[in-house]
Order: sequence, then structure tokens, then C-alpha cells
Amino acid sequence: MFEYRCSSIDWKPSPIVALATSPDGSQVAAAREDGSLELWLVSPGAVSWHCPIIVHGDPKSRISFLAWIGVGSKGSSRLLSSSIDGTISEWDLFDLKQKVVLESIGVSIWQMAVAPPSVKTGSELIQNGYLSEKSDEEEESGSEDELVTKSEVCDRRLAAAYKLTYYRSLPRVSGRALSVTWSLEGQRIFSGSSDGLIRCWDANLCHEVYRITVGLGGLGNGSELCIWSLLALRCGVLVSGDSTGTVQFWDSQHGTLLQAHSNHKGDVNALAAAPSHDRVFSAGADGQLILYKLAGGTFKSQDLKPSFTKKWDYIGCARAHTHDIRALTVAVPISSEGTFPDSHAKRKSRKQRKKDKPTGFSYHKWAHMGVPMLISAGDDAKLFAYSVQEFTKFPPHDICPAPQRVPMQMVHNTVFNQTSLLMVQESCSLDILRIHISSDCSGRVSTKPLVRVKSKDGRKIICSAISNTGSRFAYSDQIRPSLFELEKNKLAKNPWSPNRKRLPSLPFAHSMVFSCDSSRLIIAGHDRKIYIVDIDSMELLDTLTPRQEGQESESPPREPPITKMYTSSDDHWLAAINCFGDIYVFDLENQRQHWFMSRLDGASVAAAGFHPRDNNMFVISTSSNQVFALDVEARELGKWSLRHSFCLPKSFQEFPGEVVGLSFSPSPSSSSVIIYSSRAKCLIEFGKPTEQGEEMDLTFGSNLSDKVEGRIASIGLEKLGSGNRKRRLDEYKKESKKGKEIEAFEMGTWKHPVLYLRHLSKSATLVVEKPWMEVIKGLDSQPVHRHIFGT
Repeated sequence: MFEYRCSSIDWKPSPIVALATSPDGSQVAAAREDGSLELWLVSPGAVSWHCPIIVHGDPKSRISFLAWIGVGSKGSSRLLSSSIDGTISEWDLFDLKQKVVLESIGVSIWQMAVAPPSVKTGSELIQNGYLSEKSDEEEESGSEDELVTKSEVCDRRLAAAYKLTYYRSLPRVSGRALSVTWSLEGQRIFSGSSDGLIRCWDANLCHEVYRITVGLGGLGNGSELCIWSLLALRCGVLVSGDSTGTVQFWDSQHGTLLQAHSNHKGDVNALAAAPSHDRVFSAGADGQLILYKLAGGTFKSQDLKPSFTKKWDYIGCARAHTHDIRALTVAVPISSEGTFPDSHAKRKSRKQRKKDKPTGFSYHKWAHMGVPMLISAGDDAKLFAYSVQEFTKFPPHDICPAPQRVPMQMVHNTVFNQTSLLMVQESCSLDILRIHISSDCSGRVSTKPLVRVKSKDGRKIICSAISNTGSRFAYSDQIRPSLFELEKNKLAKNPWSPNRKRLPSLPFAHSMVFSCDSSRLIIAGHDRKIYIVDIDSMELLDTLTPRQEGQESESPPREPPITKMYTSSDDHWLAAINCFGDIYVFDLENQRQHWFMSRLDGASVAAAGFHPRDNNMFVISTSSNQVFALDVEARELGKWSLRHSFCLPKSFQEFPGEVVGLSFSPSPSSSSVIIYSSRAKCLIEFGKPTEQGEEMDLTFGSNLSDKVEGRIASIGLEKLGSGNRKRRLDEYKKESKKGKEIEAFEMGTWKHPVLYLRHLSKSATLVVEKPWMEVIKGLDSQPVHRHIFGT
């Protein structure tokens, strides 16, 4: 298949300024400079991580720190962020909202620290000092007094109602408080400031115990030195990172210096420790990530006695980032989305020899459930994962090869002389581009801007859509949705102009889509309802409420927000998917819900779409790299899924990068679909059997048909009669005995990150890509200078 390539699209991802790990270690929250927050699922055994939730916060609020607090003993938690404007916000990961829980008191908040739980003896391990099982947590925030340049450390307590209430202030001191941390027993608070001092405070009496002058004997002194990061270890050692690039280890009981390392060539912005507290990682403005290891063994969970005679050795460094590293965190995968049980995964089958190792090959060797991994992020907008235990042995793993991928949508054969249009969603604007395909054999594609629509007051655009005719497009910001009609007037100075249409009063949306005949706009509001608007009359035709089976039709909506929507080519079906992967199928002709399916195989939906050849076939790709073809009308798995969804080729299950989209062939004689990520693609021919040419993942062996019964029941078939289920299983067993025939899976990788793919014809596709080096040149901050030896 011939690929036409376009690289003229602007792509400028926002830097990551803060990271936080959930109390159970299975999720990582990443806050970006533009105010958005991403939630990443820690992937223990697959190349691709998955980002199921993106919350669009206030772009004017400069987030400085994230703190994920465990509340109660039932696993509930709260995700809080501090901002330079002095506010503290809570991120609602169910309603996808940012809520300010503490208004500004006139000072900037640089950092927060959560009080550790009471130290327990026994085998329980306190990971990172942040695992909490108390409902009454204390939180420290380092803040800057902008008027008199004094420091203030405010002690805030989560009350029984889980509200942030003012508790106590510590005495003001000179300088700005830039960093703060608790001792592991929770009796002392350490703060670092811009005057080069580390202060130790008694948490109960709120008075200063001692202070450390960091600059003495170091590379800086006095007002020239800033303490950017502090870390308290279980052995009684306090670690500091400062603006001179020095990482120092201190006796936290008396404030004496134990050891100093000056390996960084710039500010040390972040520190992190392994769960065993025998390894410390530092990251800084030079793009380096350095490991220090305690000489002579590790600490046990019950060994809380200070040990100051052992040394911390410099082990090695990694340089994965091109820009400053701003944040570090440690995650421990505890589960795997949609994977087989470990007992079956341990069964090995014969492997084929390969000349080249696949992308992320080494990641499989160290990324396992229960094995801690280090996550780094910075100004290059990237996330990297490292092995904590074998840091120098394996290279870093690129978690998101295409951070903040630009949403776009192409429409072919529009009403404007069959011109192909491409709609590109920027942060605060929409661009409509005309696509021009070169007539030579170069395969290059150029774009010409037609119109640009900016959001009011620079509000962030959440979602957008364009009709198949190309004449209408819409978007929604954090206030309301907006609809425009694209008109062409040859007599005007600018022949293209967008005309705003007045929509009914509707809430802002998390997702929107036009019907295939372009007569209706379907909006998934933040109030968990779906609104259908007639574009010609601008009337609200109907309101649909997604519900699980068994819920009363008159009850208020309780389902999570809808973040993805797809319509069939005959406008009969509407599939709506919430942020956790549950699927609701609506019959648009009868205006009612037709089917509900909980998370397929326990995984989120990465991409989906109705097949144009069969309007009843809904194809889904999950975050666990599984593909399902659902028969929507019959409310069951299609025959293709019964044969192949549980034994896909291993090369597809190790698909590099997170799946971001599907593209169906427009030819009525073709049944193919392309599933793609930013790094690779896979073409699946649903109706083309081929000889088995690669190893299949038959991890269940000959007992596969018995094991798959539970898998089928877990994705919705348990709601059918036992006779129907037995019939479908008999079909599966019959199909699985047909021999060595599988559907064609053609894999391919890309050199540059791919943002979008769409079929132009049966034998040609449009690929929108961008070399990463060009993206780096367009970032606001400059890359870290690295000396090239020999120059």
C-alpha cells in the first residue's frame, strides 16, 4: 500500500512539570505546563503504556507539584496539585474536572509533601514514604511570600469530611521556601529555601530544631544557592539537591554532612528513592539521571536505626531526555490490563529467530508485575521508564513516543469540488487545511490553510468534529460547544469564511461527532448525557442517557463521562465509550439504548469504529493490544473474534506504542482495517485467510476453548441464554479446528512519530508525521548542550 506523507502540521507538546504515583503504585499522573493532566496506567509486560484519562485544567494556572493521597482503608485516594498562583486544586478523575479546594492566600506554592503513615513494625514496606491508610492526612506546602520575600510553611490537615482546612503556620524566615519533606516517623519537617539553608522543624511544637548551611564547602554559598529538592530516607539520612548541581547526604538527627556528589552540570530539580531506600536517583537541568547506591546492602522494613557509617556510591547515569528533567517518581505495577494469568504466561512456546530485535525489546526483560520502575519527565514533554534494580543494565523505555498528539480529522470528496480537507485541533484554535497531493512519485503531501477559528478568551479546546461534507465543523471548550459553517465566496478578499451557527443551550462536551449524512451533530456533554441536534433547524431532537443494564430509566445519570463516539455509515448505530472503557450502543432510529458492554477483557478502549462494509460490525482495539469485532445487532462477538481475538499473533500483542486510531478501506470490495500507533501500523484483512507464518500466542495450549469460555463470559456474553452461549462456544471450537489458517496481519514500523493516518483509496493512505528533531527545535526551551568530543 502506497503512503502519501505530510509533515507540515505544527506540533508543539507542552512540558511536563510534575509527576505523582497513586498509593498502590499502578498509575502515574503527569501534569503539563498548559494545565492539562494525564493519567497513565503502568504497563508491566507490554511495550505500550496507556493514557485512558486526560483532564483539561485551567491553562492559566501554572502547576508546580502533584500529591496523590491515600484516604481510608478501602483504596480511595485524592489527587491534589499546587500552583504558582497560590491555589491548591483537586482533580476529579471520575467527572474529569479540576476543582480549586484552597484559594490563594497571596503566596506562591512551590512544593507539597504528604505526611507519612505511622511507622509499623513487621514485614510491611512503606514505599517511597507516601503510602497512606489513614483518613486524616497532613500536608505541607512550601510557599513564597511575594511581598516581603519571607518563607512560610503551612500545615494543612484533611478533616473527616476530606476538606482542606488551615491548621498551623511555622515561623517566617528569610528566603523563599522551595522544597519540603517529612521525616519518615512524621515528627520532623525539613524545608529548603533560596538562601542556601535547610531547616529542621519540630512538627508538633512548630519550632526550628536546627539549620544546615548547604553552601559551606560546596560550590555556592548564601543567596546564590537554592535547595530545589529534599528527600528523607528510612535510615535517617536526608538527601538534598541544589542549584549548584550537588547532591548531598546529611545526618538528619544532627544536621551534619555525610557525603557530597557534584556530578550534575546544572540545577538538581528532583530526587527519588527506590522502595527499599538503598538507591537514590537525582535528575537535573543537564538532562542527566544519576543513580547513587548505598554501599554494603539494603535496609529491611524493620531496620529503622540510623546508619551513618556507610557510603553512598555513584553508580552511573542515563541521558534519555534532550531537555531539563523536571520530575521523578517510582511506580510498582500491580496488575496487567487484560493479560492472561501468570500461570499460563509462564508456559513457553517455541520462538522464531529474528535478525533485528523489536522496539522495546529490553523492556520485556525487566518490566514485570511487582518490580519497581522509575519514571522521569521534563521540558521535552517525554516520559521515560527505567529499571530501579538494574538501572545501568537496560536502556530507558520511551513511554509516549508522541506526547500530546495533535487531534485531527480528514474528510475526503467534500462538497467543495471534491477537495480533501484536514481539520487540526490546536490548544486554543481550529485550523481547516486543504490537502494537495503531489502528482509525481515522491509521495509528498502539502497543506494550505483555509480558515482558523480561535476559541473565545483563549479557552482550551477539549474536542472537535467536522462533517463528511466538509461544510460544517464544531468544537467545545470548557464553557460551551460551538458550531460553524464553512462557506466559499470567490468575490471576497478571503474566499473562505467560517460562519458561526447558534446552537441550543448545551453543556460543554467531552466528545462530539457528526452523523454520516451531516444532518445531525451529536454531543456528549459533561453532565453525562448525549444530545442530538438537527443542524438545519438548530433544534434539540433527542437526549440519550447512557445506562448500565438494570438501571432505572428515570434515575439521574451516574455513568462516567463519554470521551469517544462513533456512528455507523447508515446512521443506524451510535457507539459511545466512557473514559474507563465501558461501551454503550444506541439505536438512533428508535432513539433508545440497544446494548451495554463493560470493559472488554478488563481493558480500556484505545480506538474503535464501525466497518463501512458491514454497519453492524464494530471493531475495537483495547489498551491490552486485543482486537474485537462485535456484532452490534446480535449483541455478541462476531465470528472473526471467536476465531482470533484470543490467539492474535505475538507480533501484534507486542505492538509498539499506544494504539491511537483505526482506518478502514473505502473500497466496497475490501474488508481491511489499519490499526496504528505513533510508531507502527498493522493491516488486518478480516476476510483473507493466509497460511500461518508466525507463532501464535496460544498460551492456554490445547485447553484454549475451555479457558476462553470464561473470557467470553467476562465481556458480555454472560447476559445471553446458556443455550446461545453453548452454541457460540461450539462454533468457536469448530472454527479453531480448521487448521493453520489465520487472518492476514501485516506489520510495519515508522521512522518518525505518526500523528494521523487515513485511507485515500483502497491502495493509498495519508500519513501525517513529524520528525522528532523538528519538534524539539520548536519547543520554547532550548535543548541541553552536549559537547561532541573531537570538535
